[in-house]
Amino acid sequence: MALTASRYGKGRVRVMRLARDGEHHTPRELTLEVLMTGDFDRAWTSGDNRLCVATDSVKNIVNVTAAKHIEADKEAFAGHVAAVFLDTYPQASEISVEALETRWLRHSIAGTPHGHTFTLDGNGTGYVKLVASRAGSVLQSGLRGYTFMKTTQSGWADFVDDGYRTLPDTHDRIAATSMDATWTWVAAPADCGAANATVLEMLIAVFAATYSPSVQDSMYRMGEAVLAAIPEISEIRFAMPNKHYIPINLSPFGLPNDGEVFLPTDEPHGQIEATIGRTDPN
Repeated sequence: MALTASRYGKGRVRVMRLARDGEHHTPRELTLEVLMTGDFDRAWTSGDNRLCVATDSVKNIVNVTAAKHIEADKEAFAGHVAAVFLDTYPQASEISVEALETRWLRHSIAGTPHGHTFTLDGNGTGYVKLVASRAGSVLQSGLRGYTFMKTTQSGWADFVDDGYRTLPDTHDRIAATSMDATWTWVAAPADCGAANATVLEMLIAVFAATYSPSVQDSMYRMGEAVLAAIPEISEIRFAMPNKHYIPINLSPFGLPNDGEVFLPTDEPHGQIEATIGRTDPN
């Protein structure tokens, strides 16, 4: 039998880096998965561990790299981690570093941002993935579970009318989603944090400012706007499950419901996914 694919490493490696500048602190908390591909197959097929790096060493490399790169943003930190593996282990041909960022918001007291007090940003987590080999690397940034909605200027109509359809057309509904979005960089920007904030601002602006006949339509226009504005991004991938708000029938109680009372539900939900990329000039 052939071993057709293999990789291994360490998952859920958690590390907090705290940059201190006097009383002004900046926390950077990540949960990482680091996986190696390379000349490790004999551990599977022959019980031969001589080229294997202990997964405990993977954790230790993350921690040591954290100590050496306190100030690095998550994209740069992923690059530093990958470089240690490629520089240290010739048997490793490719390193995948994937991380979710716990985002801490600086708290303001009496209108002034406090130097070392933070609250947890409950809306989504930052995301980074770096796949690095000796031939090059691919860097992706994004968000996971970023939740937003608009309470009008959205509809769903003129869809297939078959024997299974029960939904009526609507031209005014609540549109809400918990978005996973991933954008791929042609080249890393000078300031990843600022660039990622610009991407998010553009996504929400397009969603808010235009009528949406479907999640699909909004998704495409959101991606199109990002690609038009930021040439360093080659493509953007979305997964946007619907969060439904269903009008509650209050007529048994002799009450109207003019789009004011809803049942929130996300089970089951519509799952809408797409990748928007640049048109190949060839």
